[in-house]
Amino acid sequence: MTLESDKTVKTMTQSPSTVDVGWRRKLSRRVLVTDFVALILAIGGTQLAWFSTFGANLYLPEGAPFDRVGYSLLSALIVVAWMWSLGLNDSRSDRVLGTGIAEYRRVFDASFRVFGAVAIVALLLKLDFARGYILLAFPFGLVLLIINRWAWGGWLQRARARGHYLRRALLVGSLRTVTQIAAEMSRQPAAGYLVVGVCLPASEEAHLVANNLDVEVVGTIDTIEIAMVAADADTVVVTGADELPPDRVKQISWSLETGNRHLVLTPSMVDVAGPRLQVRPTAGLPLIHVETPRLSAGQRFMKRTFDIVVSLVLMVLLSPLMAVIAVIVRTTSSGSAIFAQQRVGRDGREFRMFKFRSMVDDAGEKLASLIASRDAGNEVMFKMNSDPRVTPVGRWLRKHSVDELPQLANVLRGTMSLVGPRPPLPSEVAQYADHVHRRFLMKPGMTGLWQVSGRSSLSWEDTVRLDLSYVENYSAFTDAVILAKTLREVVAPGSSAR
Repeated sequence: MTLESDKTVKTMTQSPSTVDVGWRRKLSRRVLVTDFVALILAIGGTQLAWFSTFGANLYLPEGAPFDRVGYSLLSALIVVAWMWSLGLNDSRSDRVLGTGIAEYRRVFDASFRVFGAVAIVALLLKLDFARGYILLAFPFGLVLLIINRWAWGGWLQRARARGHYLRRALLVGSLRTVTQIAAEMSRQPAAGYLVVGVCLPASEEAHLVANNLDVEVVGTIDTIEIAMVAADADTVVVTGADELPPDRVKQISWSLETGNRHLVLTPSMVDVAGPRLQVRPTAGLPLIHVETPRLSAGQRFMKRTFDIVVSLVLMVLLSPLMAVIAVIVRTTSSGSAIFAQQRVGRDGREFRMFKFRSMVDDAGEKLASLIASRDAGNEVMFKMNSDPRVTPVGRWLRKHSVDELPQLANVLRGTMSLVGPRPPLPSEVAQYADHVHRRFLMKPGMTGLWQVSGRSSLSWEDTVRLDLSYVENYSAFTDAVILAKTLREVVAPGSSAR
């Protein structure tokens, strides 16, 4: 490292940062306030609902130092402990807020620890809590916290789409890895990164400029610290360590201003995440193991049980609506109300998938004449912004995904799941590359990661990436988040819904 670089390192670590970090503290404080309000409503509401008063007293064993202790005091202590646990679990960090599943998991872990501590204290002190009060307070509080974080996440995503609340990222690595990560960050503004410059090996600078990529070379691997100051970056993203000399990553880490500037290391496998990644120190080396994608027997049982219970309940509750829709479809255009189509499911087996008919009865015969004029979808999946085969009623059904409701029968029969990869047509499967067949490791779903991430506006590459990401990184928590996002899409569908 040059003398000039050494001076820059000292400046970065000893002087205040020029990067504006005020939005991070403000956002954390706002989330703290709304978390507090959510817990007050949850715990106070539970107490009032269970006891019909705020004056109920807790039963104390004989010999206790106090004659009585009100449940209001217990409620206040639970709220304080819960807020403290959320803070200790770093659930309000700007690096966690808006990340979705990772953020919700931290909220759940913090909540679980609080009520585990309450149970232990009650056991040790022989306190006889009203069980209904405790059993209601935990899920009610957790639901309100998740709703609160979901609302903030949506707000943050919309703000980031407008260019606000972004971390200014300096990418470091080879031309190939820098280009890949820059494209991912540009495609996913919700991740919260704005690429303000790149540092490449000296020999690759000309190539980047020649390729007319929309990023600026602000330095080389030897001048990262200087480049970070020049670009006013607050985050260094190392996209590949092969080009860095030994111990260079450590030097970068040591040079960063604590709390205000951050280091991010990105693995080459950008689509591998979640439960498949296991960090297992081996002989002092922090090796990252990537597990083979598979569902355990317990996961399969829980997923199938959830599918049966929820689909059965939904069919009972929605049967009047489904009957009305069937009558409307049948009377507004010729043909049956239910449309059955061959699709490909788990292990490549074909099955009949049911939908409310949203097209004219001879839609299949008209498809060939429309191929050349399509203006949406991708090279494998046929879509049109204004498909002339879609009926007026069908257009509304599709926009709100109501045409998918008959697939609840598929879920009950076991050919589909509530959440899973998109069920493809046999003609689409015939065009698949070998690796795309991995999506058949799981049952197709009524909804999935593809459906809540852009639908018809996605390229084929993005569609495959999302489906495979779901299959290879499955978790029950992911299913819950996708179902929540699906409900939002049904109520307020975006422009990609058609």
